Amino acid sequence: MRIDISFLPALATAFLLTFARVGAMVMLMPGVGELSVPSRVRLTIALVLTAILLPAHQKAYAVDLKTFGPVMVLLFQELVIGAVLGLTARLAISALQVTGSVVAQQLGLGFVTAVDPTQNQQGLLVGNFLTVLGVTLVFATDLHHLAIAAMNDSYTIFQPGELPLMGDAAQHVTRIIATAFRIGIQLSAPFLVFGLLFNLGLGVLSRLMPQMQVFFIGLPLSILLGLLLLLLVIGAMMGTFVDYLQGVLADLAHGG
Repeated sequence: MRIDISFLPALATAFLLTFARVGAMVMLMPGVGELSVPSRVRLTIALVLTAILLPAHQKAYAVDLKTFGPVMVLLFQELVIGAVLGLTARLAISALQVTGSVVAQQLGLGFVTAVDPTQNQQGLLVGNFLTVLGVTLVFATDLHHLAIAAMNDSYTIFQPGELPLMGDAAQHVTRIIATAFRIGIQLSAPFLVFGLLFNLGLGVLSRLMPQMQVFFIGLPLSILLGLLLLLLVIGAMMGTFVDYLQGVLADLAHGG
């Protein structure tokens, strides 16, 4: 009995190229691509997703295996495509860091920093809290399903062997950054109004009573009132953010 294994090189090459795209995207995706997630877990997720997507797109990888150059070029292109897709989601969720920075400054907590559990680096405490909450909502609302759909539909947008135009990619990243900053400022709008009115009131109070130590009275009061305001509006804030992130992932999944 003779077993034909001539298909194995082509299958291994297709698996490697699919893994390059999926793995690059997974390593940058919020939630699963965080530094706090063990590398073995991230690798396992990438391998499982690659095994799921490979049967649907294996025929798209028609590579001449007689030479080494075309395979390396295609590998580089797949890495770039995966990085662009993953970076899109990563930049979208960075809107919460912008919101956290503005909120912390208005509450008087701009000097309070802690280690960001998602990136293992110093960050403002409020921003860290909002980011962790946002990542939790991604899984609670099943938005990670849209991310998986975006991986699958990326083969329609970017066929294997077609490198995204650098101008289009740069414009796409610029648009995502601008939108994330705009959403971050919009989410923090109540705190901008609160900070303006509160500091205006402190200024009037200091003029009326120059002998009063306004800073020692205003800072604790600013933190207390700001946290109460955060408690009141955090539901609407995170609901708006989830809708925004859903739109970003839906655009990726449907080629928008």
